[in-house]
Amino acid sequence: MTDIPALKLKNQICHSLYSATNALIRAYRPLLDQLGLTYAQYLVMLALWDEDKVIIKSLVERTRFDAGTLTPILKRLESKKLLTIAKSSNDSRQKVIVLTPAGKDLADQAKQTPDNISGQIAMPRQDVQQLKALAEQLYSLINTNLSSSDTE
Repeated sequence: MTDIPALKLKNQICHSLYSATNALIRAYRPLLDQLGLTYAQYLVMLALWDEDKVIIKSLVERTRFDAGTLTPILKRLESKKLLTIAKSSNDSRQKVIVLTPAGKDLADQAKQTPDNISGQIAMPRQDVQQLKALAEQLYSLINTNLSSSDTE
């Protein structure tokens, strides 16, 4: 047993964030099951509902999935006939992701999902907004630090 506070599980922010993320994804699961989507697929569809006809690089940036993670998700969504993957007319090396009519229609079915999740979280709206802002700040700081250490 250690009595070093820095090594106590209860003191680890990573554990709190990991646990909260897993709980949130579990809360999404029954709602997304009704849409026939996994959580990762839902994130991709959210990005595409926001902006359709995008190159994969843009989708990587917006979803924060690396290309190796994103490609199988896109292929699965394509097999569900929710999107198509085509060569760009501007650059044949680029792939463009385009929602199908079924993919666009799924947005109507999904529109209540955010409210349904919010209804499960008994947290004031300003606290939710602050939590999101802090999570974005943490992501940015870590990502910046990782990027700068990669170049050293």
